[in-house]
Amino acid sequence: MHSALWISKTGMAAQDAKMTAISNNLANINTVGFKRDRVVFEDLFYSVDKQAGTETTELNEHPTGIQLGNGVRVVGTEKVFTQGNIQNTNQQFDLAILGDGFFQIENSDGELLYTRNGQFQTNSDGQLVNTQGYPLIPEVVIPQEATLVSITADGVVSATIPGQVNPEDLGQITIVKFMNPAGLSAQGGNLFIETEGSGEAVELIAGTEGSGQLKQGALEGSNVQVVEEMVDMIATQRAYEMSAKMVSAADEMLQYIAQQS
Repeated sequence: MHSALWISKTGMAAQDAKMTAISNNLANINTVGFKRDRVVFEDLFYSVDKQAGTETTELNEHPTGIQLGNGVRVVGTEKVFTQGNIQNTNQQFDLAILGDGFFQIENSDGELLYTRNGQFQTNSDGQLVNTQGYPLIPEVVIPQEATLVSITADGVVSATIPGQVNPEDLGQITIVKFMNPAGLSAQGGNLFIETEGSGEAVELIAGTEGSGQLKQGALEGSNVQVVEEMVDMIATQRAYEMSAKMVSAADEMLQYIAQQS
């Protein structure tokens, strides 16, 4: 295959992957706790026709050499964990993390999952669970007779119980941090799992050791910026079109060579 055709093909494939990520970002603009995806590229190996420093004559050297690139590839995608906008809901079980960290969720297989989505509610047993029904870890059980539940910035949960003078302590919600949150594996449903790339989860009291604080009655919105994504989409579309034009130009060159031979 003509090198220009191959290089243009890699460019089109790379921009197609970026457009997919942009589409997913925009589709999740109203998803609570969603973090936008970023596509990472790198150039491919180079064909070296002449090394820099090669002697051109007995006394002279080639200053730059001749190196021709072979296109681009997608190295990976990563989540961008910048803070989303905080939206007040006034729902007592809604929680937002102001800063770094994740809530811990346990699925039906006993596996720990991690999320920034703080939409919690109680199940039939009074447990705080997420929208899929998975319990929050550490477990917090709300008594049926509780009239008001309070959650402090550091995660202490208490409830007002009729007939009791002082609020009843129900436990403490902790959050976890990772050395490299971009290394977490997205599982859908706003849930992540730990990987070797993310490092091990470190459980912390909210507000300590660089972890974020909790805000009751609020949710963290998506960190997707519509204008930024639209501008990125236009630039990606133009880059794709330029690669497509290069395919046409390379094809015309090959046709010309074939006609002249």
